[in-house]
Formats: sequence, structure tokens, C-alpha cells
Amino acid sequence: MFQTTKLFRKVISVGICAAIGFTGLGFGQAGTAEAATPKTNKIIKTGAKYLGVKYRFGAPSGVTYAFDCSSFTQFIFKKNGIYLPRTSRAQAAKGIRVSKANLSKGDLVFFKSPGRSGIGHVAVYAGYGKILHAAGKSVKFSKLSSSYWKKNYVTARRVVKHYA
Repeated sequence: MFQTTKLFRKVISVGICAAIGFTGLGFGQAGTAEAATPKTNKIIKTGAKYLGVKYRFGAPSGVTYAFDCSSFTQFIFKKNGIYLPRTSRAQAAKGIRVSKANLSKGDLVFFKSPGRSGIGHVAVYAGYGKILHAAGKSVKFSKLSSSYWKKNYVTARRVVKHYA
């Protein structure tokens, strides 16, 4: 009986140490790249209220009858107390760079436009491989892994502080 108890304690101790070690190394943390804060969840929720609103290139700041990509991100972030510049190119200079593998909800994701140089589109990473943006005909969710967005991906920036 004593041998079994001692063995059981060792197995549990090793398991706990392994879990702590893996967590410290970034392994075993389900959803690390999907991390969200109340503020980032609120940003996505704010943006989702405008699903289906018409896309219009050059839509003015502050209106809700139509958005272009950067007026949309500027609007939903401002509603949540974060002020962004008007253009996607200027927004790409804000915050800190984030690798594609470490995207979190609320991160700004930037793309090039075919036939143009530099940043031409901005979206908000919504988690679970989706982006929320004004593109095509309206505000919508799209898969970041779709061939178009994958091919034109440039960078991502974190403008909302994430606290541990």
C-alpha cells in the first residue's frame, strides 16, 4: 500500500511539474493565440453590430451608413476608447508588431492590394481564424486562411494592451 501511494505521489508531482514547465514555455496553453480581454471582446461585439453595412471606398469617418476598411476599424476602436488614424497605412504604424502565429482578438491585420505597393486594407482579428472588416460589398467576417487573404497578408499590429 505504501509503495502504491509513494508511486502515485511521484506520478502526480512529475505531471504537475511537466504541466508548469510546458505552460512556462508556451506549450499546453489552449487558445494562447486566441487570447482576448474584455476590451477586445467588446471591440469585436461593436463591429459585429454593423455586419451587412455597405462598403464604400473613401467613406467618411464617423458615419454608420457606409464604411471603408479603415473608417470601420477607426470607428469601432473609437467607440471603445482607442483612437486610430484614418488610413490603413497610418494605422499600420501604430501599436506593436505581432506575428501571424500570435494573433489575438482585437489585433489589426493588414494586407496589400493586388497591383499596389504597401498596405491597402485593414481588418480586425476576431479569433478562431476569422477577420472582421469592411470589404467587397459590406462589413463581414472572412476566413484569414482563404487564398486571397493568405496571399495578400502583410503584417499585424496590437493596439490594445493585453494584460496577463
